[in-house]
Amino acid sequence: MATPIELASGRRIHIRPLGAGDRSALAQGFERLGPQSRYMRFFAPVAHLSESQLEYLTDIDHRDHEALVAVDEETGNGVGVARYVRIGEALAEPAIAVADDWQRMGVGKLLLDQLADRAREEGIRTFSAHVLADNAGALALIERLGEAEVVNRGGEVEVQIELRDRRGAVGSLHRLLRHAAEETLRPAASFWRRPTR
Repeated sequence: MATPIELASGRRIHIRPLGAGDRSALAQGFERLGPQSRYMRFFAPVAHLSESQLEYLTDIDHRDHEALVAVDEETGNGVGVARYVRIGEALAEPAIAVADDWQRMGVGKLLLDQLADRAREEGIRTFSAHVLADNAGALALIERLGEAEVVNRGGEVEVQIELRDRRGAVGSLHRLLRHAAEETLRPAASFWRRPTR
């Protein structure tokens, strides 16, 4: 089991790879997300995860599709998940979800740091995030990042952030994560288009 990490609140978590045995825990964790959190993460009202979505989210090869889960040491409940899906040789889309009652404790940052490290180990050098083109707040943020390449794709803007050769995630990824929690970033398109085809 991974070494426990103590948060500023005093609560302790450990982070480990997510696997097929986590299917029911993932479904239960989704139920702990309120309607607003679900909408912010999926950009649509999602009542529950379908069987095909649960299968996709837990059928992970840990190379082209990696997922890490943060677990509450006291209860054993999952409190957050971070994953990437490879969409090019050295390019992947990241996504993170943290249970409502664990948000703003640093769980997302810890997950993102470990996800970036795993991505580097698998040869991924860039994370790609998508922003709606009419989202002035997110676009203003992107202009300040300095570490990102921005590609206009009509109704969306794709932001590519290089994973530099150091541990953890770069500062621009942390800022993008904060904005994702404030509804300014659209979740990665590949996550929900693939399982529903």
